Amino acid sequence: MTDSPRSTFHGFEQIPLREYAERAYLDYSMYVVLDRALPFIGDGLKPVQRRIVYAMSELGLNAGAKPKKSARTVGDVIGKFHPHGDSACYEALVLMAQPFSYRYPLIEGQGNFGSQDDPKSFAAMRYTESKLTPIAEVLLGELAHGTVDWDPNFDGTLEEPSWLPARLPHLLLNGTTGIAVGMATDVPPHNLREVVSACVRLLDDPDATTRDLCEHVLGPDYPTPAEIITPRADIVQMYETGLGSVRARGVWQKDGPNIVITALPYQASPGKIIEQIAAQMRAKKLPWLEDIRDESDHANPTRIVLVLRSNRVDVDPLMGHLFATTDLERSYRINFNVIGLDGKPQVKNLRAFLTEWLQFRSDTVTRRLSHRLERVERRLHMLDGLLVAFLNLDEVIRIIRSEDEPKPVLMARFGLDAEQTDYILETRLRQLARLEEMKIRGEQNELATERDRIQSILASKAKLKKLIKDELLADMKKFGDDRRSPLVARGAAQAISESELVPSEPMTVVVSQKGWVRAAKGHEIDAASLNYREGDELLAAVRTRSTSQVAFIDSTGRSYSTVVHSLPSARGNGDPLTGRFSSPSGASFQAVASGEPEQLFLLATSQGYGFVTKFENLVGRNKAGKATLSLTPNAEVLQPSPVAPAKGARVVAATNAGHVLVFPIDQLPEMERGKGNKIIEIPKAKLGTERVIDVVAVGPEQSLVVMSGARTMTLGYKDLDPYIGQRGARGGLLPRGWQKVEGLLVE
Repeated sequence: MTDSPRSTFHGFEQIPLREYAERAYLDYSMYVVLDRALPFIGDGLKPVQRRIVYAMSELGLNAGAKPKKSARTVGDVIGKFHPHGDSACYEALVLMAQPFSYRYPLIEGQGNFGSQDDPKSFAAMRYTESKLTPIAEVLLGELAHGTVDWDPNFDGTLEEPSWLPARLPHLLLNGTTGIAVGMATDVPPHNLREVVSACVRLLDDPDATTRDLCEHVLGPDYPTPAEIITPRADIVQMYETGLGSVRARGVWQKDGPNIVITALPYQASPGKIIEQIAAQMRAKKLPWLEDIRDESDHANPTRIVLVLRSNRVDVDPLMGHLFATTDLERSYRINFNVIGLDGKPQVKNLRAFLTEWLQFRSDTVTRRLSHRLERVERRLHMLDGLLVAFLNLDEVIRIIRSEDEPKPVLMARFGLDAEQTDYILETRLRQLARLEEMKIRGEQNELATERDRIQSILASKAKLKKLIKDELLADMKKFGDDRRSPLVARGAAQAISESELVPSEPMTVVVSQKGWVRAAKGHEIDAASLNYREGDELLAAVRTRSTSQVAFIDSTGRSYSTVVHSLPSARGNGDPLTGRFSSPSGASFQAVASGEPEQLFLLATSQGYGFVTKFENLVGRNKAGKATLSLTPNAEVLQPSPVAPAKGARVVAATNAGHVLVFPIDQLPEMERGKGNKIIEIPKAKLGTERVIDVVAVGPEQSLVVMSGARTMTLGYKDLDPYIGQRGARGGLLPRGWQKVEGLLVE
């Protein structure tokens, strides 16, 4: 009988690819979550951190020891417990030694361990030396007291602790960040005194709410003295949900004529901030600053000097702008996602976090006391046997000298067990001197007292809580310090608008026939005399200011806009408008205008239609612009004419055949967009040859200049009366010799 295919094993397992991929991905995900990215709530460490601290303690690198090369520590860690890359392991070691990264560093480093400007600029591990700091004792002090479980290392030759018996909630003290598969953690550092105070409150009042605990834990406490400006209500809500964000802002002060920045937010790079400010200065977005200097040194770790152009500069809006536009103010995500005592990741609020940690601490102290009680009772048992031997010393010596197997004889003669008998037989003779009886009985009394004390603590929850509280307060007294990050209520920073940042200067915007634009300083510019690219010439020029908007209208009637100070200088040929705006294919730019948002402009086409509109209606909100002027076939856009605010303004329209029509401007509608109304009549028979040259608005205090070839004729407001007619009429002819009109100019 042959075996069925299902019962035959060929040395490999055949499973569907989908099932294998799903299983492999889930295994990898659980590994990343539990063994790499998320910390354990008990000791607050990730596996690599735990292994580094444990390996250093095994190497004898305690706070009072002489430091050793970091390479030796890294070698022990990756060779015995953590078979991963040495660079990643060393980087984790360096992080725990950086005072600007860890609120309470666990490692004391000698050598270059990086700087706040560049945390990863540390020297290679063969150059640096390291040892544990005194506060690491909080994590390791009870390790040998039966407080933790031990697991075999990766090759089964050694054992390593599953966790460290932390006496303080280390995860809250130093915080951590990590990205796992489908989840992340961002726990900020806190002040030791505040955290211990909250733990004591929870021990005394188990019903205390998160809001009650926030009376003690005021907020995160970062390693740098930057201000935390998050409102109190938002901080409380963050602790109640375990999720939220915190904003930190640099500290500055006025030092004579300058501004001095003395503290930066956590993990903010001074070099990057200086570059951000310098970039705005180069872009002329900070006209109040003359220079920026970095005067940081060992005495002043952070000292960035901003040199003001004038003593009259209002520094508060300036700093508000810098806070809003640089890393002088930063936001930090908060996510209390940690691995709990049940081995599962979960987002915990502050009360749940501290309650679970106190349970971990209670279990640890119970295991420590039970372990000590077991050793005390075993020692008492040994002393009982030793005392029997001492009181019967002659008989014991006789049995040992005369019997081939003294152990069973001693056990039978004095009622001892095997462990007591072995202890007697291994005792040196000098320990059986006459004075030893007093020492034995004294030790018995001390151990009996200790046994009773431990038993009473283990039998009473109240005494156990008091012991935990006393130990917390002792550690707080030894390692606690003042808060570094002050909590200051401040409003949100506001960036100053570009119009306020740029000085308001007279400018002339020049547009060429081929759509190249530039801006020249001043209003006395002869735009026609500027240099143009070969085959190009002036289209139009408008006088405006550097802080104003300028609008451009293309041959399809769409309008586009930008700020004048963003245009290139007139020293060159400028930039093409097609590079700034997304105009339709084949369209050309035909008109330009600039003014205040409420300024009225007269828009018209070469076929005699138009309307009045506000300048703000020409301002496009994006690169694609907006539809403004509806054009009839073959019509062109004429240069917009500003409308004087005085009453009695007139519309003057002129054709290339010399026909001029004048009528009150209130006969034209005010519109946002569209075709408008007919301004002047052009007979259908002449539409191919006659067209409107210009349409302008003339106020009572203004005059009109008619340009015909090289000659000009100036007409005052009253001189226009002979050409007055109804809107849409044919108008009157200019005198002979002036009928070839090339343009109108209002003065």
